[in-house]
Amino acid sequence: MEIILSAGSPKPIYEQIEAQFKAQILSGALEPGQAIPSMRALARSLHISVITVQKAYEDLQRDGFIVTTVGRGSYVAAPNKEFYREEQQRQAEEHLQAAADIGRAAGIPAEKLCELLQLFYRED
Repeated sequence: MEIILSAGSPKPIYEQIEAQFKAQILSGALEPGQAIPSMRALARSLHISVITVQKAYEDLQRDGFIVTTVGRGSYVAAPNKEFYREEQQRQAEEHLQAAADIGRAAGIPAEKLCELLQLFYRED
């Protein structure tokens, strides 16, 4: 498991950690029941504060991506389809917002973007 932080990112470090864990869980790279590094171990390996990692882990636990047991550590949670679907929808919304921004700036009509989306959605 690899977490890469970018000092130039507009996202706070804890959000970068969350996003990368979520992506790895959603892609199957991290499987349910798999242990993840302790907060201290991850903070040490990334050269950041334990409090930053703690915030990321708390958010991941709140969103149902990980489970933390006192004395045993943190593990990838069993799949919760509702949380996963919500996260995937949020990611799609981010991409659609970016597409809308590009289309607006380039003068591409919304109808054309909708047509393209429908075309891409049907492709497998």
